[in-house]
Formats: sequence, structure tokens, C-alpha cells
Amino acid sequence: MEYRQLGRSGLKVPALSFGTATFGGTNEFFKVWGDTDVKGASRLIDICMDHGINFFDTADIYSMGASEEVLGAAIKGRRDDMLISTKTTFRFGEGPNDTGSSRYHIIKAAEASLKRLGTDHIDLYFMHGFDAMTPVEETLSALDNLVQSGKIRYIGCSNFSGWHTMKSLATSEKYGLGRYVAYQGYYSLIGRDYEWELMPLGADQGLGLMVWSPLGWGRLTGKIRRNQPIQDGRIAKGGDTGPSVPNEYIYDVVDALDEVAAETGKSITQVALNWVLHRPTVSNVIIGARTEEQLLQNLGAIGWNLTPDQIAKLDAASSRRPAYPYWHQMGFEERNPPPVKW
Repeated sequence: MEYRQLGRSGLKVPALSFGTATFGGTNEFFKVWGDTDVKGASRLIDICMDHGINFFDTADIYSMGASEEVLGAAIKGRRDDMLISTKTTFRFGEGPNDTGSSRYHIIKAAEASLKRLGTDHIDLYFMHGFDAMTPVEETLSALDNLVQSGKIRYIGCSNFSGWHTMKSLATSEKYGLGRYVAYQGYYSLIGRDYEWELMPLGADQGLGLMVWSPLGWGRLTGKIRRNQPIQDGRIAKGGDTGPSVPNEYIYDVVDALDEVAAETGKSITQVALNWVLHRPTVSNVIIGARTEEQLLQNLGAIGWNLTPDQIAKLDAASSRRPAYPYWHQMGFEERNPPPVKW
């Protein structure tokens, strides 16, 4: 397993981590993703550890705490060998303060996550989304207090816009507060918006990207193909709740993945993951799996590299015109070059 620096922090993380949104399955939304119990989770974690993946990602809202509970039970007795990340911000309860990134909610949520996970610290704690109702200073001060108390090691943000992220980083610098070292965001061959603003920001500010849904909400597993019915699985059961993507665009990208898969002897899934793994600012890619077979398939994404020609083929098939002002900036790359070509 390759280990990478997490942004500008001193923490080394494996190139792949395991996402546990499939653990628990206690509500209708997450049940479609998976309902892995403690026994099943323990087996998947065993496989991860055998392959050098010691990093596990969850969130308080995944099955309303059940994912954290299952993960906590499955890692009992071996916590010291692992890195755990979790998140808060979104609603967890019916009260007026059971949502957001206020000091009240952050501390309450962190304490509850620690209890569900059965641990005394969280290695990486994310704000799951931006809270425009709470002053950024309050959010970062509360997180800094948790870091100083030893309950959190590092902090990150997820699903922030570029200006949300930069405002937070500037506030940390101004007041000497804990700084976000990681950004957890959506990035895939059919979801390249991250490249327009967040990737240049990450490169400039030293934010390591943890990629979620690198297979485009399951659309890049080979189950969606031109002129073929969708194969059985989560998407066929109605679990595709990701952003709308034109079918023809998916087909074009899958066609390119098919060609590269044939050239490399790898699967479509492995090629799609390998492409993401080698993009600028990427520190870690979160993989998920309901079964051992799926997990082992995903693990085949590491230990090899695409050729420049293969990368160019995938880039061309997945390229889309950026939103303004990024399409305008494309004409001035001599003085404003992007981390990768659009």
C-alpha cells in the first residue's frame, strides 16, 4: 500500500481508505446502499488491514449513527492500529440546535460520535457541509478546543465551495486556530467540477483531497452501458441519487474505460479508480463495498499506472466545458495555469 502525506499535515494516510456508509442500513436511504452488520464489517475490515488499508471513514448521519456503532464494534481491540474519520453538521435530532456547525452542536456531536465509535479520539473530524448561519470563528474555535483537549487530531471540511474553504483557512490564520488539512469532496471521471476551483485552491493552500464516490455514484462499475439494461445492483434498485448526468456522457466515458481496460487487463472499476488516484492534490480515495468480492475488485486499482496516452483518452472522453469564470480563464493560461488541463 502506498502512503501519502495528508495535505501539509505531518499525517501519512494510505492511498485508499474504506468508507462505511454501507454499515448499519437502518433507514431507507442507506439501506439501499447496504446493511452490513458487525460480523460482515469485521470481515471487510480484516481484508482491508491485510492489504494495508488502516483508514476508515464514516459520519454521524450514516444510518443515523448506526454506521459509527457498527464500525466501533468491529474495530474493538485494535483501534490503535487504525485511523478513523467521521463528520458532523447535518441534522441529527429534532431540536433547533441539532444541526449546523455551532459550538453547541459540534461538541455535542463529537462526544456522541466518540461514544458510538468506542474510542477516546477521532483522527480526522470533518465539517460535513458549510453552515452559513454560524460565524466561521465560532466553528473553528470549537474545533480547536477539541483538538487541544486531545479528542480530535486533525480537522477537515467537506462539500464547501471554494470561498467557504478559503474564508475558513484565512480565519484560522488570523486567529491562530486549528487549520483544515483535508477536503473531502466528490470527484470522478463523470464529476470533474472539483478541478475548476477547489483543485487550484487545494494545491495553493496545501489541502489534501479525500475523494468520495470516485466511481460516480456507482455509474462507472460497468453496469451502465450503451444499449444494455442496467445490471442488478444498487442503481437498479433505485439507489442512484447522485447528480444528474446525461446518459450519452456516461456511455462515452464508459466506452473509453472499456478501451483502456482492454489495454491494461484491468476492470473498468480499477481503471476509473486509478485515474482518480493520480490526479493533483489527491491524498486518499475512499472506496466502499458491500461484499468481499467488491472490496477485492477495488483493491486492484493500486500498484500500477495508466500511460500518458491512456490518461489523455480518459480526459478527452470526460472533459466538459467549465462554468464561468473558468471557461474565460482558459484563454489566459499563460499567467493563470490550472493544475490540470480542463
